[in-house]
Amino acid sequence: MSVRGPVPDPDPGATANGQVKWPVRSGIVPLLADGFIARTESAPNLAQVLTPGAAVILTPARAATAAITPGPPDWRGMVGKTQVAAHLAETLWESRDVDLLAWVNASSRVSILSGYASAAAMAMGIDSADDAEAVSARFIGWLAETSRPWLVVLDDLSADQDVDGLWPAGPAGRTLVTTTQPPASLHQENLAAFPLSGLSRRESLGYLLGRLTADRGQRTGAIDLADVLGGEPVALGQASAVLEGSVLSCRDYLDQYARKRGLLAASLPGRPPAAAITWTLSVEHASRLLPSAPIQPMLILAAVLDGHLMPGTVFTTTAAMEYAGGAALGLLRPDDAWWCIRTLARVGLVTIDETCTPPIVRMHAALQAAVRAASSRDVPERAALAAADALLEAWPAEDGGGWLADSLRSCVASIMSLVGDRLWAGNGYRILFRTGQSLEDAHLAMVAAAHWNHVAAASERFLGAEHADSIAANDRLSESLLAAGRAEEALPWFRKALSNRIGMLGPDHPAAIEFEMRMGRALLAAGGAEEAVTLYQRIVTERGQLNGAAHPETLDAHEALAEAYCAAGRVREGIRTYQRTSAERVRAQGKYHPATLATYQRLADAYLAANRIKDSLAAYKQVATGRERTLGPHHPSTIEVHGRLAMAYQSAGRMATAVQLHERASSESERVLGIDHVDTLTRQAHLALAYYAVGRIGDAVNLLRDTAERCDRVLSPGHPLAQSVRASLANIAGG
Repeated sequence: MSVRGPVPDPDPGATANGQVKWPVRSGIVPLLADGFIARTESAPNLAQVLTPGAAVILTPARAATAAITPGPPDWRGMVGKTQVAAHLAETLWESRDVDLLAWVNASSRVSILSGYASAAAMAMGIDSADDAEAVSARFIGWLAETSRPWLVVLDDLSADQDVDGLWPAGPAGRTLVTTTQPPASLHQENLAAFPLSGLSRRESLGYLLGRLTADRGQRTGAIDLADVLGGEPVALGQASAVLEGSVLSCRDYLDQYARKRGLLAASLPGRPPAAAITWTLSVEHASRLLPSAPIQPMLILAAVLDGHLMPGTVFTTTAAMEYAGGAALGLLRPDDAWWCIRTLARVGLVTIDETCTPPIVRMHAALQAAVRAASSRDVPERAALAAADALLEAWPAEDGGGWLADSLRSCVASIMSLVGDRLWAGNGYRILFRTGQSLEDAHLAMVAAAHWNHVAAASERFLGAEHADSIAANDRLSESLLAAGRAEEALPWFRKALSNRIGMLGPDHPAAIEFEMRMGRALLAAGGAEEAVTLYQRIVTERGQLNGAAHPETLDAHEALAEAYCAAGRVREGIRTYQRTSAERVRAQGKYHPATLATYQRLADAYLAANRIKDSLAAYKQVATGRERTLGPHHPSTIEVHGRLAMAYQSAGRMATAVQLHERASSESERVLGIDHVDTLTRQAHLALAYYAVGRIGDAVNLLRDTAERCDRVLSPGHPLAQSVRASLANIAGG
């Protein structure tokens, strides 16, 4: 596949830090099936419909007006939507019609947020630790404004609420959605429906003949087979895969098909979809190809995971091989296990993408449902419990985010939907702890809080409140609620977790004291400043006795106490504590140590709050000098202190210097962080108010309007910055 070279960037916002190399691909586009043919008859003119600015939904023809209800395998929904979308995406990419191709697994909101975060990092050049919701909002805003042509594919969108506030739109872009839901259920305006049925008769026959080239004698009966399979892409793929791997002719396969249909007549009354028959023939053929291998256990294992993206390493874990029955006896090795998966791919039951690391295994949802339904009642549950152990074993220590982390989390969700609380009967529940950590690492704060809430409640119910894992779950819940901005909800959990620690370790244990430090942050965030003061005063004493007055942990406690003093309105005490702490840090850690500079900056903030302008200027200058020396002039922390120094000059009435520093901080922030970053928007608002203060009313109004529009696009409506900018604009310009 050809890759284009970089092209000039017409959109400054697209290269926020100057590191984006165009064109950009994000996400993993599924490989086209063996023998794929362009569907010029059954999917005509899709490229002409999907023009810049358009949004098109690919949906089964029978779903165009009727919603899909849960129940038996949805064979008739398998009309090749994803393959059609993948072909079009690659065609647009190859023809250089798009500069950004973002393929997003849209089966859940978590997957959409993860996909958008990856695309934002690649297309906008950002490496942000912001919450994934905020990063996704910035990405949606960028799509709306960029002049670069883009394509976003939302593959297998299952519910309109999953894409609430995340719908990609813009004059330069194309949005393509695959789903089994009717278009009306997505509640999107200007959404063009493109119903898909199976392949046409000509396409079906062409596909079969294209696959059967090694032995032309196999083509006997191809027309009849194409008619019987009714253009179903999956059935055609499975039948041709079996034929390719055997000496059967199409006529022979038809005979097997007829016999199997007769045997299944009681369970599949009427005229069942062809795929409901062909998959069983594929399983039988796979067993013939590897008669002594655990083909069916591996198939069932694949059927309980998320079929969109299954990391291939899951199937070669010890847990997976033990479930298959061979590892304990030394009869199954990782290579053998992987050969089972390869064999399932040879007969059309799964697909494998080995261009990725690790390889990706995919399986249709309807086929997964059929495999589970055909198994005895407890088999899928046992497979799901084994899969939980396999996922934990395969999960890397650092999952690195992106598709691998999302696929692992999605596989856990699939397992939980099958076994629920039965996961807690053994040790399988530990996968939930790894999932929670992954959600936190991905900055999915709200999702992580909800996840830990479930895990904490289940831990106490099934393990008991005193169990170490229950205590750990309470810890994670308290921290995740705080990270999600729900400090008042977090406080009871912090108190409970602290009580557990003290009960187990004693009040003077370092781990208990460290947790008290974290609880103090929650108190400050929840408005409990006086209680935080009392808590930190005690911690200062305890850490001083335990570690000594100059120990970094003792100094951290002093600094936290100073912050609590200031939050409680006791600014003089806060300043004195900051002064003593900064002096101790200089002696113990050095003048330019990051911790020393951080304390100086907080001291400068306190000076400014107390209207000690001269002192604040001196402190900010010292921090700026240190940051420029240690981090460089363009580091985000350096930009931050320049902005604060500008505010201090403005408070001192030295407006010329203040405006110059505000302009510098705003410009550097836009270049380094991006024009839509919340820190950049904040600095633009400060610059606008500085313009107003020196009488540059027109510049102030124009900048505030631009900032307000960006805030509305990338921030939530209730965000304090968005409200503040709107209020300032109303005061200055009357609206």
